[in-house]
Amino acid sequence: MSIQSSTVSRRLTALCCGEAARHSTIACRKMFTMSSTDELNRNLCELDAEFDRVMRARGFDPAQAENIALPSHLAELYAEREKIRAQIEESKGKTND
Repeated sequence: MSIQSSTVSRRLTALCCGEAARHSTIACRKMFTMSSTDELNRNLCELDAEFDRVMRARGFDPAQAENIALPSHLAELYAEREKIRAQIEESKGKTND
């Protein structure tokens, strides 16, 4: 991994996970028990950052993900992200009832 892609990856993680991610990836982990939605949001944040990093490393624009055929690893990351997003929406629906 080059210094530039490492910097971009850290920036994406910081934007996604907030101030704690700027210090280290371990800082993203909370010391108290998280609700399932918090855990899902954290997982989604990490997957989003990894997906963006891998897309850019392969020369793709992450905004094109829905319009192009993805290599298998990227397709797996994309599917996992969509699954987590659906779980978050489902849990929001349960709390709104």
